[in-house]
Amino acid sequence: MEYLIVGLLIIVVVLLLILIIRKNNNNEVNDKISRTEVNLVKEIGEFKHDFSNELNKDFNLLNDRIEKKLNMINDKVNERLEVNFEKTNKTFSNVLERLAKIDEAQKKIDGLSTEIISLENILTDKKSRGIFGEVNLYHIISSIFGEKNDNIYRTQYTLSNSSIADAIVFGPEPLGTICIDSKFPLENYRKLVERGISETERESRSKLFDSDVKKHIDAIATKYIIHGETSDQAILFLPAEAIFAEINAYHTSLVKYAASKKVWITSPTTLMSLLTIIQAVLKGLERDKYTSVIHEELNRLGIEFGRYKERWDKLSRSIQTVNSDVENIHKTTEKITKRFDSISNVKIDEHTTELELEEKDILT
Repeated sequence: MEYLIVGLLIIVVVLLLILIIRKNNNNEVNDKISRTEVNLVKEIGEFKHDFSNELNKDFNLLNDRIEKKLNMINDKVNERLEVNFEKTNKTFSNVLERLAKIDEAQKKIDGLSTEIISLENILTDKKSRGIFGEVNLYHIISSIFGEKNDNIYRTQYTLSNSSIADAIVFGPEPLGTICIDSKFPLENYRKLVERGISETERESRSKLFDSDVKKHIDAIATKYIIHGETSDQAILFLPAEAIFAEINAYHTSLVKYAASKKVWITSPTTLMSLLTIIQAVLKGLERDKYTSVIHEELNRLGIEFGRYKERWDKLSRSIQTVNSDVENIHKTTEKITKRFDSISNVKIDEHTTELELEEKDILT
């Protein structure tokens, strides 16, 4: 037991010594750490000061570069803005001009719409449609043959059967006098070309349209083809190209029916072509007529020129005879003149023989 206590005391003492030694070592370490920390703080402070200076320098350089870049960018942006502003200004000016033109065009369209509505109102009435067709017909004829050319055409011409043709053209043979009448089958045509209708309804309206056109063809064939007075054919004038195209494209039976009745369906374009051909034929006939007159006059002139030649030959022979007599008279005059000169200058004794010889020459 005593040994055990002694051992424990020894152990406690040893531990105390160890603790004392460790404490001393710790103090030295702490001193070293403290000194190290102070040195480290100093170094960190110096590094921090140097780093701050370098960082400030780099920051200043970077700031200068950034400022230069920003100035360059600002200059370029200003330049681009000026260019774009100029382009935008031009574009805006062009837009304003276009808007002004569009506004002007809109006004014209509004006016045209009003005119179209007025024209539609006119064409709604059957009598007004008739007047419209006649005016269109007169304008075409006058543009081809001239105003009031009664020798070639007349308007509102009354025939022997009391029918009044819208126009009549005095064409050359074998065409002869041909009547032109304006017709405007608009009502059933409008119904025919209306959209959204069924095929059955379209066929029904097509038959009504055919019936209208056939009535016009029959009326023209009956009234305006008179044997011995007019040509054996007449012209139906449609003042609308659309109706003419509809008939020729989808109603060929009407074309055949009109041909069987000797009635020719025309539009403004085709009528103008037909009248132009008639005008060319008339001019050709007129030229032929004047050609025969000129030929006859040339023959007469040839006869007169023959007489002129005969008389000129007689005069020429007379002139030649007179010229020969004049030459002889001239010779005699020269001899007489010489004789007078010799008489005024001669000596009687010396030139008696010479005078006698000259007298013989004069006598000859």
